[in-house]
Amino acid sequence: MAAARSGPRQRLGEDERRSQIIDGCVAALARHGYRHTSLAQVALAAGVSKGLVSHYFSDREALMEQTALATVNALRDDLAARIDTTAPVAEVIRSALHEVVALGRTHGAHLRAVNAIVHNLRRADGSPRLDLHLYEETYRQQQELFRRGQRSGELRDFDTRVMAVTYQGAIDTMLAYLASHSEQDADEYADALADLLINAISR
Repeated sequence: MAAARSGPRQRLGEDERRSQIIDGCVAALARHGYRHTSLAQVALAAGVSKGLVSHYFSDREALMEQTALATVNALRDDLAARIDTTAPVAEVIRSALHEVVALGRTHGAHLRAVNAIVHNLRRADGSPRLDLHLYEETYRQQQELFRRGQRSGELRDFDTRVMAVTYQGAIDTMLAYLASHSEQDADEYADALADLLINAISR
């Protein structure tokens, strides 16, 4: 008896295909490292042809840049979905830091991919192609959180932009430290950092 034919292969939309390739780029970076990740390796990890990768991304540098941007946005949205952003600011900060620790465990490859791209992707003149502008939307959301706390009287007056940059810098440093110090209790670190930040900005 002839084998039954499977249904027609589902065609992915452009956004879905881009996401598939970006996921493949993250996987290839985890396997090969930044310098040794080629478009062919990304295509293999994504399960598509190299030609299809080139159709959606003009070159390796464009793919790397879009992978970093998309990954930062996805991680930020994932984090926001895990916490109650309407809670008192102190609770939001503490919860966010613990969820960041959890993301470090569950999305380590994504965090390492962003870090590798930011530190290695260069313009023709050798300057970084990505910098802290990568965090603009993150800073904006953090500033709004701090302003809410100031309006409610929970937080003292301070420059919310400076605090947002400081807060995000502390998060990045925490992740880097925990990645290189496996003996450190990550949740204890998150609590200690939360105490420092909350005490610094509370009335």
